[in-house]
Amino acid sequence: MSVSRRALLTTAAGTAVAATSMAPPAQAAEEVPGRAATLRTLRETADYAVAKLRAVAPGVRGFPVGTKFEKWTYSQNGDWVGGFWPGTLWMAWLHSGEERFRSLALASAEKLAPRQNDTGTHDLGFLFYPSWVTAWRLTGEDAWRAGALRAASSLIRRYNPRGRFIRAWGALDEQANAGRVIMDTMMNLDLLAFASGQTGDGTYLDIAVEHARTTQRHFPRPDGSTPHVYDFDPSSGAALGPATVQGYSPASCWSRGQAWGIYGFTTIYRRTGHREFLTTARKLADFALGALTPDNVPVWDYLAPQAPHDIKDASAGAVMACGLLDLSKATGEPRYREAALRLLTALSQTCLTTKSTRAEAIVARCTRNRPSEDGIEISLPYADYYLLEGILRVLRPDDIDRAIDLSTV
Repeated sequence: MSVSRRALLTTAAGTAVAATSMAPPAQAAEEVPGRAATLRTLRETADYAVAKLRAVAPGVRGFPVGTKFEKWTYSQNGDWVGGFWPGTLWMAWLHSGEERFRSLALASAEKLAPRQNDTGTHDLGFLFYPSWVTAWRLTGEDAWRAGALRAASSLIRRYNPRGRFIRAWGALDEQANAGRVIMDTMMNLDLLAFASGQTGDGTYLDIAVEHARTTQRHFPRPDGSTPHVYDFDPSSGAALGPATVQGYSPASCWSRGQAWGIYGFTTIYRRTGHREFLTTARKLADFALGALTPDNVPVWDYLAPQAPHDIKDASAGAVMACGLLDLSKATGEPRYREAALRLLTALSQTCLTTKSTRAEAIVARCTRNRPSEDGIEISLPYADYYLLEGILRVLRPDDIDRAIDLSTV
């Protein structure tokens, strides 16, 4: 398939950014009148994160997956979260300009090289965008670009043309989970948009669009809430119905999944210009904002029986803040930016590890998988990454654009 003009324009923008990526990090954004306190809070949080990483990063010997008694536990192959550690180090480099973070980010990303040909996971976007794509954009070294393209080629092998979806879990030759789609996959589609933009082959972006349309048709409920999972018959492609793994029930709304949807649908809108994706992102955002409690830290599931008086998931708030900042820019609606600033401020004031001398992470109060009692009130690597991404979207938008490409077609 031939690549669209929009994708080519995106490619040109990305290449232009990469060509100038060796410039030192830009200065912080100017303070907006009346926002001094908020910006000061966000700067202090970014400074705290850099100080924490300065102390912890040299001793990290794998990919952090979560904490136990406030210390990181590791995966050596990256599991599904391996891209977030080098991504966090890149954020620290952008904020501080310290060469040590750049070196550590590159060394960590290199350890993901064996995963380029992994066809057994949908999470190749999570693995390779904040690590290898960002490395290419900030260094201009083509090996990083080539590796990310190989990962994109592995990802599209998981596409089911009958159901028009990318399967979430399981090896390609396994029948179990062959028809299972999850909201998280929306965040892996940008790797495919990147691949079309770089190669001129529209197949990657076409698959991303078809998957997004399938998700759009089946996941959002009339009120804008979503289930974590939707099942399809892998042979016929017929829709079977909602389900869940990390949410309370098929009828509930897992908050981090809702955040993946807000961010993911806004991103695929930016890459394609298809207005229906922006409409869906707004619908999901409006539900989540209506479900937030006054403390502006999401509960783990907005529709669980104990909500809103239930355990929190700060990682959902960090992801959601990034998506809302993107959505505000895409729609021109300041209310989404204001909500994102409230989320980032709340996380900075109530969810950092500042009161613990032994904590190795930046963000506390995260929940990985409540139904499995796995990772309750711990730290998670994607919370650290997205909190920093969100803060730098506010303080240093040009630098974040250099790193992850915020262009709109």
